[in-house]
Formats: sequence, structure tokens, C-alpha cells
Amino acid sequence: MTSAALEILGLGLGILGWVGVILACGLPMWQVSAFIDVNIVVAQTIWEGLWMNCVVQSTGQMQCKVYDSILALPPEVQAGRALTVVVALLGLVALMVTVVGAQCTNCVRPGKMKSRIVIAGGAIYILCGVLVLVPLCWFANIVISDFYDPTVPPSKKREMGAALYIGWAATALLLFGGCLICCCSCSQRDETSFPVKYSAPRRPTSNGEYDKKNYV
Repeated sequence: MTSAALEILGLGLGILGWVGVILACGLPMWQVSAFIDVNIVVAQTIWEGLWMNCVVQSTGQMQCKVYDSILALPPEVQAGRALTVVVALLGLVALMVTVVGAQCTNCVRPGKMKSRIVIAGGAIYILCGVLVLVPLCWFANIVISDFYDPTVPPSKKREMGAALYIGWAATALLLFGGCLICCCSCSQRDETSFPVKYSAPRRPTSNGEYDKKNYV
């Protein structure tokens, strides 16, 4: 019962991480304009994401524009698009696989195959967490390098946006949830791998003595 509850907890964490990746993918706040000038009052704030960039005016108005050409995008944006979409699809696959093999469902008969299916679902969640780390760390490295590069003008410097932090939190949930699912399934498989053997009760014969075959 405890392993089943932990398995459900791992599945819930995986689902939250998967939703977080989708949210981070759609948000345009992967890079935001940095306020490093002397005058902190600025007329507009620039947001840059995987699919569009937005300009937020000081009056509260916001204008967003979707990128026109895919091939003209920087390599980190192209890689971020591809990996986040792949992770979103893999997260759906991991959800279906884990539900099929979960202890709380009857889609598959209990046994080694059921445990292997759940382990496969947890492994896919871990793979999703590793894949989504690539664009997040890539963007963070570029932002930090450009920020401390003296050759980059202040107007071109950027800071890490909220989407990166949401993506890192989603990565932690995916990794922790996948590991929890795999560990619970492995322990459950170890418990069921040694079946209990029962011996037939000894019955006396007609003359009141026990049959010798009961002792074999």
C-alpha cells in the first residue's frame, strides 16, 4: 500500500513537471531586458521567447510578434523549440505508460510485466527532465555570458526570464517523480519475485499412522 501511494505521488509530480514544461515552452519570457543603466525609468520592456517576442510599454500596453522565419532563428531557439515539443509529447507517452502499469489500475495483470511497464514510464519522465535541461542551461549560459561581456552594448543585454525558472522547477519535478516511480516499482517487483510455497497438511491413514509420502 505504501509503494502504491508513493507511485501515485511520483505520477502526480511527473504530471506537474510535464505541465510546467508546456507552460515554459509557451511563455515569451525566456529572456527579458536588463535594467543596468543609471536611469531606471524605461519606456518599454522586451520579452523574448521561443515562439515570439513582446514589447511591454510603460503604460501597460503589450505588443507581441511571432517569429517570421524558423531558419533565421538562432540555434538555441531552434533547439529549444524542438526539445520542448519532444518533451511535451514524451510526457504524454510517459503518463499513459505509467497509468497502464500502475498498481491502482487493472489494465495489466500483476507481475513482472506490470512492474516493467511502470519502470518504463518512470524512465521516460527522467528522460524528459534531462532533455528539457539542455535548452534551459543553453539559454542561461548565453544570457550570463552576454551580460558580463563588455563588448555587448547595454541595450542588448538580457536577464533570465520567468520561463527559465519555471522550466527548472518542472525539470526537478520530472526527475524526482520519475525516480520515485522507478524506485517504488523496483521494490514492488522484489517483493513479488519470491512466491510463498505452502506444503500440504499431513493426514493420517486408516490405521492412525501418517503416510510416509508426507515426509518426502
